[in-house]
Amino acid sequence: MSERGAAAVALMAVAAVGFVLALGLARVGVALVAHARARTAADAGALAAAEGLALGADPATAAAEAAAAAHDDGAARTTCACAGPRVVVDVEVDVPVLGRVARARAAAEVRGVVVPAP
Repeated sequence: MSERGAAAVALMAVAAVGFVLALGLARVGVALVAHARARTAADAGALAAAEGLALGADPATAAAEAAAAAHDDGAARTTCACAGPRVVVDVEVDVPVLGRVARARAAAEVRGVVVPAP
């Protein structure tokens, strides 16, 4: 094998390793973005549910508001524990490339004066 042929083989090996590393980094990036979306959706859901409770909504309505807010931020599935002054929202966001789900949990608490329902 000539020096030119050996250099071409080495260059192709380096390119293949670079391609595999780039794919791996892209997958990590997709997972990180999905996790951030899940956290944002959980926060939005918890705040929406707490606002509903503070304005006098019943727990079922507050849970529906949490689900709607989380869905607007990309959550596929939402659960809400809306009993009492503390709200805990769990969400799942589908990760498109990886075929997995990113999960997040957020909590909010209603303190102080609560406005009664009109």
